[in-house]
Amino acid sequence: MLNHEEVLAIFRRAEVLKEGHFLLTSGLHSAHYLQCAQLLQYPEETAKLCTALAENFENQEITTVIGPAIGAIIMSYEVARHLKARSLWAERENGVMSLRRGFSLREGEKVLIVEDVVTTGGSVHEVIQAVKQHGAIPVGVGVLVDRSNGRCDFGIPMVSLIKFNVEANPPEDCRLCRSGVPLAKPGSRQITVMP
Repeated sequence: MLNHEEVLAIFRRAEVLKEGHFLLTSGLHSAHYLQCAQLLQYPEETAKLCTALAENFENQEITTVIGPAIGAIIMSYEVARHLKARSLWAERENGVMSLRRGFSLREGEKVLIVEDVVTTGGSVHEVIQAVKQHGAIPVGVGVLVDRSNGRCDFGIPMVSLIKFNVEANPPEDCRLCRSGVPLAKPGSRQITVMP
């Protein structure tokens, strides 16, 4: 198992933690952003973190690991490899998280859901629904980073390698917006905040 400082050291080496003014997937604004895609450039570091995550779910008879595309595809693969399970991913089709590309789940199959960062848990909730719609059993959620400040309850056990509690606010309550700091949507061009 990796401790908190070891996980942070890997994140620092991979330049995962960003500072500025960011629009999160949840729609909230934050002064910090965790760009876990940076981590995925380094297979050995990714494997260390995914193995540490998988170790929390050993001996639970998990047959499939699934994560939302695109951020958790590699994670799903690495965690599944450690657990000797299948690896799938869910992706949006007509705005709904679903299994595509011929992927399927069997009735009663035990499934672990993985995600890189959880803030509101929206994507994970959607993947859990997709798993249940196929008659499979979601048995746990494994995340690299829990930045939900304790707000996420999936109704099944959640394990994170690290908790990263930072301020995240709706745009109307964002001090950075009020200060006129340019807003960045990670993975896109800079968006200028209007006065």
